[in-house]
Amino acid sequence: MKPFNYIKEETVKAVLSSNIGDSKYIAGGTNLIDLMKKDIAQPDSVVDVTSALSNKIEKQSRSIRIGAMASNTAVANHERILSEYPLISKAILAGASPQIRNMASTGGNLLQRTRCPYFYDVTTPCNKRKPNSGCSAIHGENRMSAVIGYNEQCVAVHPSDFCVALVALDAKVNILDNNQKNTTINFIDFHKLPESTPQKDNNLPEKALITSIEIPENSFNKNYAYVKVRDRDSYAFALVSVAAGLDLKKNRIAEARLASGGVAHKPWRWYEAEKFLKGKEASVDNFTQAANIAIKDLKPLSHNGFKVEMLKGAIVTALQNCISI
Repeated sequence: MKPFNYIKEETVKAVLSSNIGDSKYIAGGTNLIDLMKKDIAQPDSVVDVTSALSNKIEKQSRSIRIGAMASNTAVANHERILSEYPLISKAILAGASPQIRNMASTGGNLLQRTRCPYFYDVTTPCNKRKPNSGCSAIHGENRMSAVIGYNEQCVAVHPSDFCVALVALDAKVNILDNNQKNTTINFIDFHKLPESTPQKDNNLPEKALITSIEIPENSFNKNYAYVKVRDRDSYAFALVSVAAGLDLKKNRIAEARLASGGVAHKPWRWYEAEKFLKGKEASVDNFTQAANIAIKDLKPLSHNGFKVEMLKGAIVTALQNCISI
């Protein structure tokens, strides 16, 4: 690992002032330290934000606010999250190990980088790691790679489970930029597709801090599900995952939410399938039609064609699980 300076600050203002040159923020460090060990991230300095950012989980007038330093474990086990936003807890508990969830922060979860094997292998071309070097996965081992929203620049997928639930529930990301200006980004717009800048995972301004996540009130706390299909039953990233929520009036769907992980460079919302389900009866036939709508635009790569039927099955299963709670 390259030698680096460690800076710990107690206030947001001091953190922003210390993050100059080639430096990185560090909270739980569960992803950054791996990247530093692999020589993918080589900062001259790391700035510890653990004392500067809030770890509080607070009820707002029509939402809940989760401080950027709240651990994944604290969020998953919080009484109000469990009662009013249980899809969040379900998704978090599907990811990582208890030890990592104890360390990982809410803000850091949003910023974790892909687990594409070529990204981690510094001997291979990777546009995400080294722009304009090429994408080894597009014609290589791409079993875990994207099936939608990719281009020739990058076929990597976003690894977070937490983020899939957040995008399904229309969360917002509160940030503080380098000029100490507060800004809010809709979660659906926070992460980005590869486009011409595959090295960028998100639209967070340079040196900006995530201060909190805000999730609006919703009607999906009774009929919800998170389905994660993976190679082994624990501590594995998703081949595909589905966060689902139904607002049911008797057996009629007033509103539906569907989002997926393991399919694109960012957590993916299935808006067309949601629109189809609205007003329909909650039935296996309608769930299957919604799944068919979701998969119709998928473009699998050479080694991940199985994801098409896998995703279809996961969507149907998640929606069925919503009505069996």
